Amino acid sequence: MSEKNIMSYETVALDDDNSALVILNQTKLPAEVEVLHLTKQEEIWNAIYLLQVRGAPAIGVAAAFGVYLAAKGMKADTYEDFYTQFKAAKDYLDSARPTAVNLSWALRRMEQVVLDNAGEPVATIKDLLRRESIAIKDEDVWMCRQIGEYGLSLIKDGDGILTHCNAGQLATSKYGTALAPIHLGRERGMNFRVFTDETRPLLQGARLSAFELFADGVDTTVICDNMASQVMKNGWVQAIFVGCDRVAANGDACNKIGTSGVAILAKYYGIPFYVCGPTSTIDMSIARGEDITIEQRPAEEVTEMWYKKRMAPEGVKVYNPAFDFADNELITAIITEYGVARPPYTESLKEIFRKKQEAQKK
Repeated sequence: MSEKNIMSYETVALDDDNSALVILNQTKLPAEVEVLHLTKQEEIWNAIYLLQVRGAPAIGVAAAFGVYLAAKGMKADTYEDFYTQFKAAKDYLDSARPTAVNLSWALRRMEQVVLDNAGEPVATIKDLLRRESIAIKDEDVWMCRQIGEYGLSLIKDGDGILTHCNAGQLATSKYGTALAPIHLGRERGMNFRVFTDETRPLLQGARLSAFELFADGVDTTVICDNMASQVMKNGWVQAIFVGCDRVAANGDACNKIGTSGVAILAKYYGIPFYVCGPTSTIDMSIARGEDITIEQRPAEEVTEMWYKKRMAPEGVKVYNPAFDFADNELITAIITEYGVARPPYTESLKEIFRKKQEAQKK
């Protein structure tokens, strides 16, 4: 592994000179730090589907860069021809994963640039797409820092924190969402004790959260998912921070499989359970968690991945949903870049979007 600290790598970046999307291959971490330079749309689609780039915000940034690169290489004499090709490229990337709303959000935002500039030369639209993709990444850094600031106001130096999956810098452009308060606190000399659920079956907590937290000098302890209850019972956890891939209008928060179990335990033990995510992850068009499409992943992730030999009987049935959702009644607060929403979420989330609209007018 490179001696360079993982925190100094960019999770996702644009190499415009070489027309490449540059990502950290997260399927190789922590054993190997591999940087991929992707120039073909099939490579970018596979990177999203295979979780080489993962985490809702990072997926959105990667998609924005990816569709810009597709547009950059298009040969079209008319706007109509260009838009037809662009729409096909956008729809193709959008099909890579169904649950994380940032993927479709970023691609729709890029498409809007094309639609809003129908009277401009194709070369001008391509340049506007480049600028928009960079803006999406820059805004992601700002949003994560703001989430970190709001989250940090809810905890104190020395607290024990439990997290599930990876919603840190490796899932975003910088800082992360759920891990942003911890990283920001470390910048200010604060110390937390963090327990990272391993997060079966893909082990994002053990491989990724623990990797970046440990590299940042945070007191980090990896636990198996089924140990979370005991850690809470021991009194070692004062707050729980998790990310989200899609939040419904009623506050139901969809996140990596196992999150709902953590939320139920937190409720039982009286521990604050905070969901962290930018407003781009809040889907006000979806009324409740049951309406969110849950991605089903290959059985081999459960039965064969990480094992030298298959660990379950050949031919046995496997249920492998990538996500579940925490019911809104289990969530203490939803932390966004425009403030902290609390129950009832049907009202507080609308207020968050009102604050966002007011801020964008300034």
